Amino acid sequence: MFKKLIKLFKSGNFSDFQSQVDQINALESEIEKFSSEEILNESERLRKQARGSADASALQLLLNKILPRAFALVRETAKRTLGQRHYDVQLMGGIALNNSSIAEMRTGEGKTLAATLPVYLNAVSGKGVHVVTVNEYLAKRDTVWMGQIYYALGMSVGCLVHDGAFIYDPEHTLENKKSKTENQAGDFKSGKDLDKDRDIRGGFLVHEEFLRPVSRKEAYDADITHGTNHEFGFDYLRDNLVHKPDDKVQKEHNFAIIDEVDSILIDEARTPLIIAAPDTESSQHYKTFARIASGLRKEEDYSVDEKAKSVYITESGIDKVERAINVKNIYAPENLRLTHYLIESLKAKELFLKDKDYVVKDGSITLVDQFTGRLMMGRRYSGGLHQAIEAKEGVRVNQESRTYASISIQNYFRMYKKLAGMTGTAQTSAEEFHKVYGLEVVTIPTHKPTAREDMKDFIYKTRRAKYDAIVKDVRERNDRSQPVLIGTVSIEKNEELSGFLNRAGLKHEVLNAKNNEREGAIIAQAGRPSAITVATNMAGRGVDIMLGGPSPAKFKNEGDSENRKVSEEYKRWEEEREIVIKAHGLHVIGTERHESRRIDNQLRGRAGRQGDVGSSQFFLSLEDDLMRIFGGERIKNLMETLKVPDEMPIQSKLISRSIEQAQSKVEGINFDSRKHLLDYDDVLNKQRLSIYRKRDELLATNKIIIRNRASKNFGGGESSKDSEKEKEISFSKSATPIILFALDNFWMNHLENMEALQESVRLRAYGQHDPLVEYRKEGHFMFQSLLDEFEAWVEENKDKIRGTSDKIIEEYLSSPAQHKHNSAISHTDNKFSKTGGKKIGRNEPCPCNSGKKYKKCHMTQG
Repeated sequence: MFKKLIKLFKSGNFSDFQSQVDQINALESEIEKFSSEEILNESERLRKQARGSADASALQLLLNKILPRAFALVRETAKRTLGQRHYDVQLMGGIALNNSSIAEMRTGEGKTLAATLPVYLNAVSGKGVHVVTVNEYLAKRDTVWMGQIYYALGMSVGCLVHDGAFIYDPEHTLENKKSKTENQAGDFKSGKDLDKDRDIRGGFLVHEEFLRPVSRKEAYDADITHGTNHEFGFDYLRDNLVHKPDDKVQKEHNFAIIDEVDSILIDEARTPLIIAAPDTESSQHYKTFARIASGLRKEEDYSVDEKAKSVYITESGIDKVERAINVKNIYAPENLRLTHYLIESLKAKELFLKDKDYVVKDGSITLVDQFTGRLMMGRRYSGGLHQAIEAKEGVRVNQESRTYASISIQNYFRMYKKLAGMTGTAQTSAEEFHKVYGLEVVTIPTHKPTAREDMKDFIYKTRRAKYDAIVKDVRERNDRSQPVLIGTVSIEKNEELSGFLNRAGLKHEVLNAKNNEREGAIIAQAGRPSAITVATNMAGRGVDIMLGGPSPAKFKNEGDSENRKVSEEYKRWEEEREIVIKAHGLHVIGTERHESRRIDNQLRGRAGRQGDVGSSQFFLSLEDDLMRIFGGERIKNLMETLKVPDEMPIQSKLISRSIEQAQSKVEGINFDSRKHLLDYDDVLNKQRLSIYRKRDELLATNKIIIRNRASKNFGGGESSKDSEKEKEISFSKSATPIILFALDNFWMNHLENMEALQESVRLRAYGQHDPLVEYRKEGHFMFQSLLDEFEAWVEENKDKIRGTSDKIIEEYLSSPAQHKHNSAISHTDNKFSKTGGKKIGRNEPCPCNSGKKYKKCHMTQG
């Protein structure tokens, strides 16, 4: 803690923070005398003051000025509603968040409560604050739990989840309860009682009756909106597919605080957000190539680079494949699609493993988040990889998808005027946070000194020896009533270790993505005496493991006949907690190093919360994936030369350093992968924003401004001499969606072309050309061509659209074939087509005789 304080002092933050904390503390004696009504009035005064600010810079200066008073109001309100008073270190965390920094706060230090301070302060402007969480349970929990504070301060609080949207509304709930019988009404708990309830999760019980269902737009209109990163990101993309202004749900992107910021802005940043729908590609090819791939031999027919996550086909493999599918040259231009099927099938075979990267559930492939161990329902790999895995596992192969809209996680969150985040593990990724998001990491001191003992790694020669040692260690700790949490890197390893414990007769709980519905119940009991829990990385983010198990209420309501029973339960819990403390608290065992040091630190952080005693230790083997890929063979040969027995562990600084270097290498590779994605998405993002601005203008005004050019020049080639002039074309309100349909279709074709361009420019590196420079240059020309073709289409079809009755347009728009957010778009058989009513395939020659495929020529003319 002393080192952290010195670091803060050197960075110039600590003295500033302490000065502001002193100001907040000085206001406490004044504000604690306020009645609830006076607190509400004071909050309203701050709101009026903030909403009078003329611009963003003036507003920020005002917020900094009123920060001490706003924070003091939140602290006092938290004391009254939750019975919790912000510690000074939590005030520091709140100040760091308000300064657009990442607050690194240790597990159990109360990040959620700390966030209420800057959330309220920035919400007084009325411009909206988004609180982003890693899962829907936490979004709902924080809406109800922290919603009590905001509600008492006159703020509205919304919540977004996959299947709906809600507003925190205790008064609405109370009215509903009062309408029931007196018995039922007696069960109602006021907001003040909420935080006393513990459910089987061992954390806060979500009282969903306090959440009133509303539209998504209403949830966004609230002063504060909670939700997952996917809900916010996909709503943004859907907003830019609507055909009526009123269908948009989001407001401006003002301020976002991201909980578990490393998980969202780093771990999930390799996967862009994509809205897509099935295309018409056949699934039979994937089944054929899955069968062929299963017959090819590794090293003989293809090679695998596990570090780069790539596969390479050899001459021998090419010969076998060509014979199998009866083609002379699989790399001929007309067969390029077949090489795509082949490579994806080999990747599915070698690089994506069942019960590690995905599970087979209910006859379909469900992805597993490698950083949390949770199932990612509804998420799919792109580029045909998902279909290749489906074919490999023999489940139904779904059609490939066509992208309608996409954005990277990085570019979505960089749209916010102000961004902040909090996590327990950020320093190891500080460089990436700064380079990509412009965010500085500020380490906040702990409220109490850390009492956890982090022991040196035990390293064994074989995995079997490692498991035997873990079983022996667990048995010894179990005999003295110490609870143990064992972390594994995959479902497969999770179940493998469980088998060893079963054979040893050690009773334990297993937690992985296959039984995540029991996560709460399992984690709640993980801190009880002699508890043994084997879990993947999903264990406990957002929920603390409490020593002795979840604490029951100390007393029921005064005069309650169950007081004695409740008191006895609390007494038993205190006794069990004391037993665990004497056994030195929760012990965490890591069975493998994760490729990211942050994940290892998160696992260690499950023990030693808020000054509790605890310990952690990693048991490793030279057969672990990380060691095997990054030089484990060399160390294994050394151990064999020294004749080290399998069952003897070694504790070597040299090997520990090698492991850290391997982790650093993988982190570097992953950073490069995310940076690569971002560099290319930055090019597309400028184009995306330009198209979305054009959509917004059209939605708002029913007008479109185009560069004047010869209407017959549909191909977008040579322009007329007055091409630089602009002119405005107006349409009826009912006809505007037709123009939007066309624009969306041009944009989707462009997305396909840009994806193909990204693939093709990689090969230019062999010719000493920078692929990114080539992508930028050609992407620019392609985008200009898109705009030219769209404007020419508008010019050529404006009279037909204007001359069509509103009734026909309405019939066209209501046709099932037309685009409704995620559904497919088809303009081949509409009222404005020049194809004579005949349906033209996307890949067939265009009837205009241009020599281009229909999808790249007049497909969007409809």
